[in-house]
Amino acid sequence: MSLVATLVSTPTAPAVDQELVRRAEDRLGASGASTILSPGVAADIRFEGPNASAAEVLLREITGSAPVDVFVQPEEGRRKRLLIADMDSTMIRQECIDELAAELGLKARISDITERAMRGEIEFEPALRERVALLAGLPVSAIDTVLSNRIVLMPGGRTLVQTMKSHGAYCALVSGGFTHFTKAVAAMIGFDENQANTLLEENGKLIGKVAEPILGRDAKRIRLEELVAEKGLDFAETLAVGDGANDLAMIERSGTGIAYRAKPAVAEAADFRVDHGDLTALLYLQGYAEKDFVLS
Repeated sequence: MSLVATLVSTPTAPAVDQELVRRAEDRLGASGASTILSPGVAADIRFEGPNASAAEVLLREITGSAPVDVFVQPEEGRRKRLLIADMDSTMIRQECIDELAAELGLKARISDITERAMRGEIEFEPALRERVALLAGLPVSAIDTVLSNRIVLMPGGRTLVQTMKSHGAYCALVSGGFTHFTKAVAAMIGFDENQANTLLEENGKLIGKVAEPILGRDAKRIRLEELVAEKGLDFAETLAVGDGANDLAMIERSGTGIAYRAKPAVAEAADFRVDHGDLTALLYLQGYAEKDFVLS
């Protein structure tokens, strides 16, 4: 079977040097069949082998403690036609509900619930209702304040979406967070659509409730399935990325599921995990070189 191993490090700390590529080629019996996708940052190594998992184990032995992500997969079918992505702690650095809680001095209390929900220790829906209830009385204007002052895009996210779209892919942002944020983030990054939960408000203040039904784990999977049908795709042509337990269903259902800086249960269940690279790692694993990136 024709396989390709992709080694990726973060652009701010390049670690995929020529020596590492050479050692990987030797271990895989690749005879120098490599492509530098970005000097020092990412490389493809093509080889013949029956077992991608075994090859990944070998490469992780070689990379050791170096900050390098490893992906091994068949060469055929790497490029995807649908990206479906989580927002909080995936396309942005923050958890929006935690930042709203900070406006009330409740960040530590709500962050603890968020962390437990993302780890899968408690069910997402009741955890969301509990956290939203604590936001009762917060002026709606605080949302714009948080968007302006607290929300930071995850590095590489806009490049990921713009590059995939330029090659014909459809990109959907699906979040267990809130539409006030997904609309803004989707516009900043360039997603084709966004879905999230709706915070209910009255007289300019949040009332501590969210519209039902809550968009959670199953809703994300369902939107993936709907998009596959709407676009006439095969699931093998889809890529899903997230970090928390409510992303598991779409990650497991997609053709390629990515755990991005994820909780342990998610990293274990995903096809691949990104622990070091930024979101452009999702382009490198599809075989895009840095010269192919759309940076606008």
